Amino acid sequence: MSRRCVVAGIAVASAVFMSISGRAIAQDKLPVSNDIVVTLLGTGAPVPSPTRFGPATLVQAGGLNLLFDAGRGVTVRLFQLGLSSGNGIDAVFLTHYHSDHVAGLPDLWMTGYMFGPFGSRAKALRLWGPSDGTSTPSGVAKIAEGLAEAFSDDVRIRQADEKIAAAATKIEARDFQGDRVVFEEAGVKVTAFNVNHGDLIKPSVGYRIDYAGRSVTISGDTKFDENLIKYATGTDLLIHEVFAMSEQMAKLPQLKPIAAHHTSPEEAGVVFSRAKPKLAAYSHIVLLGIEVRELVSRTQGAYQGPLEVGEDLMRFTIGDRVVAKKWSPELRKYPD
Repeated sequence: MSRRCVVAGIAVASAVFMSISGRAIAQDKLPVSNDIVVTLLGTGAPVPSPTRFGPATLVQAGGLNLLFDAGRGVTVRLFQLGLSSGNGIDAVFLTHYHSDHVAGLPDLWMTGYMFGPFGSRAKALRLWGPSDGTSTPSGVAKIAEGLAEAFSDDVRIRQADEKIAAAATKIEARDFQGDRVVFEEAGVKVTAFNVNHGDLIKPSVGYRIDYAGRSVTISGDTKFDENLIKYATGTDLLIHEVFAMSEQMAKLPQLKPIAAHHTSPEEAGVVFSRAKPKLAAYSHIVLLGIEVRELVSRTQGAYQGPLEVGEDLMRFTIGDRVVAKKWSPELRKYPD
């Protein structure tokens, strides 16, 4: 095939992508500035909701695109933003290994190495995750090895048929233990810290991302936890999970052990009041028998500061202040 045909083919593929997405593909990297841009790709939980996809948060800082958790539908949300699942993601960090936090990872990985402006990754997907120090291989290594085995036929066929580079189909798994800096590149520092998601759900961590004097902290799944407050204190944006039930739902014995692994609105209010972020935001939201306004009012019993109840594709820009914008499904963009 001639070079001219290849170039023409790429142009046609790009045009098809733009037609499907309804908008031109955005630059995979934001212009480098001192701001941190945070997008809630998925604000839901295990419930297969069409409006709240699985937990996933995109943090853009220092010219890097960092993904925290990869829940159901993460590749679709990146597509909506015009971001590539391949070249558009520099690293993925998992908080723990519950299914709702990793269900979108196979799609992200495989779509990322496919040809097209939504993929075309040229090197291994870098994946970080916590280890309990006892399991060999660690949780994140088992996921990488398991995906490679489960989808070996897809890898083999695409390498032979579509000439996908072998390097693009690899997953580079990196584990860590305890509270520590796990990533530091381009002035961006990612610190992992242990959180309490229950005695049997270990390891489980949250993350704090610092860049140019600005920061965002992601709680991960957790009960009320002093260690989270320690690492979140003074952060610009604190993204926290919440599990809220009506009094009637709270009486169901099946829900009691689940609620015991999470943070109530009242407890989250205490966390926010002590950590004192410039803006608090909810994600990984579970509401059973109550509405958003009750969630807010119950939180405000202990915290009267700025609060956003996250929605999928809600975006926060952390500059001198923290500004939130909602995605417009009608416009398929953020309103000016």
